[in-house]
Amino acid sequence: MSDKELTGSVALVTGSARNIGRAIALALADAGAAVMVTGRQALADAEAVASEIERTGGRAAAMTADIGDPDAASALVATTVARLGRLDIVVNNASVRREVDFAELDYAEWRAVLASTLDGAYLCSRAALPHLIASGRGAVVNIGGLSSHTGAPKRAHVIAAKAGLAGLTRALAHELAPHGITVNCVAPGLIDTTRAGPEPAHHQKLAAPMGRKGRPEEVAALVRFLCGPGARYITGQTVHANGGLYMD
Repeated sequence: MSDKELTGSVALVTGSARNIGRAIALALADAGAAVMVTGRQALADAEAVASEIERTGGRAAAMTADIGDPDAASALVATTVARLGRLDIVVNNASVRREVDFAELDYAEWRAVLASTLDGAYLCSRAALPHLIASGRGAVVNIGGLSSHTGAPKRAHVIAAKAGLAGLTRALAHELAPHGITVNCVAPGLIDTTRAGPEPAHHQKLAAPMGRKGRPEEVAALVRFLCGPGARYITGQTVHANGGLYMD
């Protein structure tokens, strides 16, 4: 890829104040894209990522939004276009990954996770659609997960939401292809990120053939490629980044 293959593009990356989302925002900015950095509540963290991009000569903005809310998702897209001028790339990364025994999983918790992960991807992609069509080089990348393919205990709501993203990817790839929009899903494996709580119990039983956890930057590099000119004939795919832990 060229050094600045996304020059002139604008990307919206949800959940990009920390961890994998932050790495994606930085990677797209390094490729030349202007980036809207978002988080649900962590405005200071989002602003720090935007400032990091600007210090290296890029363009960025930051805001918070509850993307599970239709009005908030629409406002996020509108603000991105108003502040950065257009919208070519949507990376649906925001997610909630709490662990709960299925017997204790009430409907409120179920809906909270699906709203953040699956509803948010639907709402942001739908609000962005007119801009992606106008772009002529639109790209949507959904961030799925390893457990939606392997299963895991205490994560029925998370796995259902992430599996839904894989299905949404395939559906939109068919529907949006006539507009030149690519839609793909990246499924990270065990990635070395900072967590608010303890490491999920099922992680202790997993070991990638590569012998280590992945780095957020390695996931971000894959997203960068899928958003770029070299991936315009790739759509409807779930691409795994897991060190060989799951081979499809």
